[in-house]
Amino acid sequence: MKKLVTILLSAAMLLSLAACGSSSAPAGTTAPAAETTAAPAETTAAPAETAAPAETAVASGVEDGVLTIAMECAYAPYNWTQSDDSNGAVPIANVPGSYANGYDVMIGKAIAEANGWELEVIQSDWDSLVPGVQTGMFDAVIAGQSMTAERAEQVDFAGPYFYATIVCVTKADSPYASATSIADLAGGSCTAQIATIWYDQCLPQIEGANILTAAETAPAMLMALETDMVDFICTDMPTAQGAVAAYPDMTILDFSGTDGDFQFSEEVRAENVNIGVSVMKGNTALRDAIDSVLSTMTVDDFNDLMAYAISIQPLSE
Repeated sequence: MKKLVTILLSAAMLLSLAACGSSSAPAGTTAPAAETTAAPAETTAAPAETAAPAETAVASGVEDGVLTIAMECAYAPYNWTQSDDSNGAVPIANVPGSYANGYDVMIGKAIAEANGWELEVIQSDWDSLVPGVQTGMFDAVIAGQSMTAERAEQVDFAGPYFYATIVCVTKADSPYASATSIADLAGGSCTAQIATIWYDQCLPQIEGANILTAAETAPAMLMALETDMVDFICTDMPTAQGAVAAYPDMTILDFSGTDGDFQFSEEVRAENVNIGVSVMKGNTALRDAIDSVLSTMTVDDFNDLMAYAISIQPLSE
């Protein structure tokens, strides 16, 4: 009997050990499966790290061989609209039957030809130029834009492609026509184009000036002066020269280089008299390609081309 009990107890113990062994085996089998599952998670993370630089890359926009630029097409002598292709005018892509010409178009053609690109011109309102290049609606803006610090926070600039000075324009028979400094303009009514240093920083420096609502466009600014809504306007030299060519009854007041000029730091003045080409932030490929052309041109080249633009601009737009 004792032997039988001993045999039965031994058998029970063996069965118990066998049960423990079989229950631990599946657990061990499950563990590798969990490790196998974790591995793809690590594999998935790797492409995310690889993709990160691609997210910050900016396409040049000219991969298709076309340089698409925007401008107002209403800012002579920088740019204007005409009804034919005379004097090398370029079709306005979004305004069928119309053509763009002017200094900006000439610069755009020089950049495109040097790089082997076709040139496409888009008409865009002034306030839409920066947002348009930021969102990639067009590759670049060549529209008489000053290279201000504020704009440089939103876009990258190539250039300059012109160096301008800030002046005032009045009627030749105006009592302000003999002004020799901004102090002599005190009390006069005036305006300038919206969102420019002329309106935001120049006119407020004239003591007692009656500053009227900013003009939406350069032609509107000139018309305000021509129709005697204002006594004078503030603008840059090329725009003033174009105005006098179109309206012989106007005259330019140039105080530059005198104590009676508008006062700015050299940095601010440089920002606002240097005209540049804006591209999307980070688009170094296009910016460098544009600079490679502009860097070969001298100040005299720019001035000669601007003089030609003024000589062929239409008398009215």
